[in-house]
Amino acid sequence: MSVRVRFAPSPTGFLHIGGARTALFNWLYARHTGGTFILRIEDTDTARNTQEAVEVILTGLRWLGLDWDEGPVESRADGPSKGDRSPYFQSQRGHIYQKRVQELKDKGFAYEDEGAVKFRMQREPIVIPDLIVGDVTRLLTDREELEPDFVIVRSDGQPVFHLVNVVDDLEMQITHVLRGEDHLTNTAKHIALFRAFGVEPPKYAHIPLILNIDGTKMSKRDKGASLTAYMAEGYVPEAVVNYLYLLGWSPKGNREIVPMEEVIQLFDLPQILRHNARFDMDKLQWMNWEYIRAMSPTRFNELAIPALHKAGLSTSGFDSSYIHEALATCKEKVKLLSDVPAFTDFYFVPELAYDPDAAAKYFVAGNKGRLLKLRDDFAELTNFDADLLQTTLKKVAAELGIKVGELVHPLRLACTGKTIGPSLYHLMTVLGKDCVLKRLDEAVARMG
Repeated sequence: MSVRVRFAPSPTGFLHIGGARTALFNWLYARHTGGTFILRIEDTDTARNTQEAVEVILTGLRWLGLDWDEGPVESRADGPSKGDRSPYFQSQRGHIYQKRVQELKDKGFAYEDEGAVKFRMQREPIVIPDLIVGDVTRLLTDREELEPDFVIVRSDGQPVFHLVNVVDDLEMQITHVLRGEDHLTNTAKHIALFRAFGVEPPKYAHIPLILNIDGTKMSKRDKGASLTAYMAEGYVPEAVVNYLYLLGWSPKGNREIVPMEEVIQLFDLPQILRHNARFDMDKLQWMNWEYIRAMSPTRFNELAIPALHKAGLSTSGFDSSYIHEALATCKEKVKLLSDVPAFTDFYFVPELAYDPDAAAKYFVAGNKGRLLKLRDDFAELTNFDADLLQTTLKKVAAELGIKVGELVHPLRLACTGKTIGPSLYHLMTVLGKDCVLKRLDEAVARMG
């Protein structure tokens, strides 16, 4: 039988990084086996679920590149007639649950109780054969010994998680359930429900939890818990995906940067580690930097230009070669895409805003004559390339009898408004001779 797996989040406000990893592991297993990956939105809790929360999930999965294989084809709102599959929604499957509840009643496995419907839970221990954890024997607790039966339909008519989860897995012919270890306590009930319907349950594989770096459980409020934060803060999706599949899975050789194509070939359930993973933000930032440095200029531009726009910097009016050259000067330096505007904003503004402390230090009367001399020598250049600019500056410094740094610092401030940034001579080449001379004139004018 072909592998069929699913990711079944509840739309309650955000997509937890642990949920994103669960989705990724299901997707990887489907791609590795040539199987089917299904997205199912568990939205029966109408009091808590919102369409906005659904969009958070869909946007996050698309950002990670996790495409699902089933569902009605619809047009997405964020693209002109762009076909995309909608996930399954439990809120649209009520008639299926009603039919299955009646089946349980007819078989004597369910009964009415004060307006609700309860499932007759078996009293003997249930062995859960888990592909990661190993065999787990689930015994009834003392409280469950007194009342082992559990509600499957509330008194308001809403089916509960245990029922809809099992019915959908049954109806969708799910072969493997990969989910967080925190769901292990539910699995005995689910196995009992499958058996009540007369079918064998899918194979279960419970993934160890993601913990904070200090070993505590990662909650919604902890830094790094929400996938949306990584999207907003300028992480590269390829880097986040790479880091996620190393949280609980490991290729041979202790490698850390592993291309997705290779991971799909290697990924299998026996390789999922048994111990809980600890989330190391510093390691993720390092990995993000490595991905930015290694990516093609075209891919970097695809990600960096929206970061500029998000920061209020317009690239309209600049030709593509200028934009490409400007962004190339910061590609090796930025660790997050959100750093791009601070490194490159001076390329795209008509007037500079100077760092006030730096201006007080470098835009002083003693530097006026030096910058004028430098400006005049730059004006005579017919080739405004980085090497020649550097040679010219060193020559002027020697003629003035000063250190190179005494020209570099006020020159950088005049060209960029900052004291740090891309390589000075390369950024001047990108700005061009006319712009550099104009900015030197403006800086000199501030020196009185």
